[in-house]
Amino acid sequence: MYDSAMPNRRRETPAILRPTRRQLLATVDYTLAKRALLAQVRTGLLGRSDICDAHPELMRAAKNVGENSRRDCPVCSNAKLRLLAYVFGDGLKDQNGRVWPLDVGLDMAADRPGSWCYVVEVCTECQWNHLSEAFVARAARAG
Repeated sequence: MYDSAMPNRRRETPAILRPTRRQLLATVDYTLAKRALLAQVRTGLLGRSDICDAHPELMRAAKNVGENSRRDCPVCSNAKLRLLAYVFGDGLKDQNGRVWPLDVGLDMAADRPGSWCYVVEVCTECQWNHLSEAFVARAARAG
């Protein structure tokens, strides 16, 4: 389990003075890329097999670690999408590149400047998968 207090013990900052996660993380949203890809499927430029191609390890992570979203799969509409967080950063050592529940992944990225948290959406029915958002830490988290 990830515990941001373990590596460096710091004095606790009152909650009212702590920056929010949104203030610590810059966001890249991939919604337009997703819309363009789905439009290519609707027009016949791509087939469903071209976009419903999740790796077996991604499917396993989606089933066991992923969190349910409120959105239906844009391809099959048979299931709710599952969200996963992959975190990468120099200071993460053996935790680098691992899959995490969404909140844990975002906290890990926010705790280490320069770390990235990639959120992937996966359909466990048709194997649709797409990079949804990426977050990078702007500054060190206080507290």
